[in-house]
This record gives sequence, C-alpha cells and structure tokens, in this order.
Amino acid sequence: MRILITGGTGLIGSNLIPKLKPNDITVITRNVSQAELLLGHKVTLTSSLDDFDNLDDFHVVINLAGEPIADKRWTPEQKERIEQSRWGMTEKLVSLIKASSRPPSLFISGSAIGYYGRQDDQIIDEEFDSPYDEFSHRLCERWESLAKEAESQLTRVCIVRTGIVITRRGGALMKMVPPFKFGLGGPMGTGHQYMSWIHLEDMIDGLIHLIEHTDCRGVFNFTAPAPVTNAQFSKTLAAVLHRPCFLPMPAFALRLIMGDAADLLLYGQRVVPKRLQESGYQFHYPELAHALECLRL
Repeated sequence: MRILITGGTGLIGSNLIPKLKPNDITVITRNVSQAELLLGHKVTLTSSLDDFDNLDDFHVVINLAGEPIADKRWTPEQKERIEQSRWGMTEKLVSLIKASSRPPSLFISGSAIGYYGRQDDQIIDEEFDSPYDEFSHRLCERWESLAKEAESQLTRVCIVRTGIVITRRGGALMKMVPPFKFGLGGPMGTGHQYMSWIHLEDMIDGLIHLIEHTDCRGVFNFTAPAPVTNAQFSKTLAAVLHRPCFLPMPAFALRLIMGDAADLLLYGQRVVPKRLQESGYQFHYPELAHALECLRL
C-alpha cells in the first residue's frame, strides 16, 4: 500500500510512520535533510506537492500538517500562519485528489476538538451541533469543510478531531511536567474547565483503525472516553509524580504569557469518542491515571 503523509515530522506523524511500515510511505516536508535524520532512509521525502499532477499512485493520504497552535501568541499574523498552514495544504491535497483518475481510497484529514469552541460540562460527541463561535472553531470548521470536498464514491474521508495528546515524547504534557516536578504545579484558572486527552498510542492505533476499517467515514473525536477537569488532571499528574498540587496558575498570568491563546487552557470541552468506539476501536488507555503511570514520567 502506498501512503502519502503531510506533517510527517510532527509528534503524531513521526510516531505513526514506524507503525505503517513496511508500506511504501511518502512524506511531504519543508526540510528534507531534517526529515531524513528523523524518519530514516526507508521513507520517500519530497519538499512540495507541486511535484505532483495527481495522486493516482497513492492508496491513502493522511493530512497532519499545520503550524503549532499554542506555541506563540495569537497576533493577527500568527493566526494567519496557523490558518494558511492548514487550509492551504488541505486545498492542494483535495485538488490533487479530484485531478486523479484513480484517486486514493481514503483521505484522513486532521482537525481538533477546538471545533466545538469553549463549552461547560456538557458531554459532547460528534453529533453536537452548537459550537461556540471563536477562532478555534472557525479555524477547524473551514479546515474540515475543505477536506470534505474530497469525498466521493471512490474516496472516503475521515476527519479526526484530536484532543490533547499525552506522551513523554513532547507535546503539551511535557510542558506541564517540569513545574510539577519542582513542586510548583496546580490547576490553571478555575480548574473547572474540561481537558479532553488521548494517549499517543491510542492516537496512532486509532488512525490505523480508520485505515483498516473501510466502513469508517465522517467525523471522529480522537479523545479518551474519560475526559477530566483541569483540576482533576493536575491532581492526577501530581499524584503520579509524587508531588504536591497546590499552586494554581491564575488566568491573568496565563493571558500575560500567551495572550488570546490562553483561551485554549482556560476553557475546555468534555468530548467523548462515540463514533470511534462504535466502529469497534478499544482504547488501550481509557483512564488518565493508568495512561500517566505507564508513561513513567
């Protein structure tokens, strides 16, 4: 099977690729030499989709490309970079799929639970239709809309709305761990906001599940079945690290550091993976405590 991946050097892509071998994998990357060091020589690397007239040679396309959403303050310029890194790549892929006489049988395109916008404690599955209109929702709504244009009788489209991916290999969790290890950890803001998370292993195996189960199409929440509040997450992380949890991060301090991007941490969504579970996927790590303990932080 021939697989095309964008965002192959990111946290999810770089851990997915080894599990997809020995399939024939092509990765679109801006930095070929860096990607070669990270991914090895058994992956075909190319720097641009401009090298393709169509995607006839590929069976599966996995679109994970995107500027990190929370690494920098949301200036107008940064918001545009975040948008165009997702929308532009998705538009190009969809255009190439449509130009194919033998199009890929599957197009998996990334999204995020930010699609739902800030919510309270209501349980949210894929049928939830009252998103809060803010930047994260508009970003994901447009991203998903572009990807869905690839849907046809020959190509099924799976949209993956991802929560916080927890792993010791990077990502949001490893930015949270150091303060807790120094005994300075605690909830963010009120701590009442929900954090919908997924272990990296379930993230990767969930994507493989979508590839292998040809009846899967449409939107899938990629979150563990048991979301927790930020306060619960903080207490669980502190307990796993055998450290206290008593020093909250005030909302105003987060806003000074992150600007509007602090909303990603101060507001949340209680998201569950209804459709993924209904399709037969069984989570390795459905509960947070077990997931964190197995990371051996």
